[in-house]
Amino acid sequence: IRKDADSSERVLMDMRWGLVPSWFKQDNPSRLQFNTSNCRSDTMLSKSSYKGALLKGRRCVVLADGFYEWQQQSGGKQPYFIYFPQTKDAMDKETEGDEEWKGWRLLTMAGIFDCWKPPGEEEMLYTYSIITVDASKDVSFIHHRQVRPGKGVAGMPAILDGDEAIRKWLDFAEVPTQEAVKLIQPTENVVFHPVSTFVNNIRNNAPECVAPIELGAKKEVKATPSNKVMLSWLKSSQEGSPQKKENDLPKWTSQFIHTPSRKKTSADVLQQWLGKQGQPPVKKHKA
Repeated sequence: IRKDADSSERVLMDMRWGLVPSWFKQDNPSRLQFNTSNCRSDTMLSKSSYKGALLKGRRCVVLADGFYEWQQQSGGKQPYFIYFPQTKDAMDKETEGDEEWKGWRLLTMAGIFDCWKPPGEEEMLYTYSIITVDASKDVSFIHHRQVRPGKGVAGMPAILDGDEAIRKWLDFAEVPTQEAVKLIQPTENVVFHPVSTFVNNIRNNAPECVAPIELGAKKEVKATPSNKVMLSWLKSSQEGSPQKKENDLPKWTSQFIHTPSRKKTSADVLQQWLGKQGQPPVKKHKA
């Protein structure tokens, strides 16, 4: 972050999931001895991996369609997909001149990022960690008990609900750290449905991962007012997406590049969501 940067400006960047602290001295981020994908809210101001970046105002918002939790059952673990409630017009096609994005409402999760440069290299690697909190009351039923993230049973992401919360979290100049961390609380404003265990295999990246199922029958749920939006959205996610060019990236990033799925991800939705947030305008920078 430039010292003279406009702290109200929103910037869209590609970042690697799993924060690499700026003070890390080795030449390969995979040599980091601990997992930094998630950051517990109660220790983020005490652990050196996150404290420095947080106090420097390196706060970000991580966008996702939703996240998963698994409920322990007699026959194994049942996955659930958790996401923001959707409006009935969430799949209306955007037309030229529209001032507001009406598509799928993405989860806006609070995160911390840092900038790391390996010894002898000029290219900067941007990485982030998602802040976690204890599960909210509605979600905690999936787990029979609430346990701290990283101790066998996860909590849930710290979700920023609404534009005002997002603005305060991102505005590092006007909203100091101690004020911003008050935004990190569990939210009840989420909905969820069971999905197929197809999602348990990390190689699977298809609509089946989020399609609702009927427990017991293990089949796709018939369309109802509550899941028509989801089923319609899944239908629209079948187009191909452009392949990343590995040669355009620094040599040390190759270990983090995964072969993209032929099916469309949420990239286009993310772009449109950010592009429709109003003032200040979004600038797209390439990490």
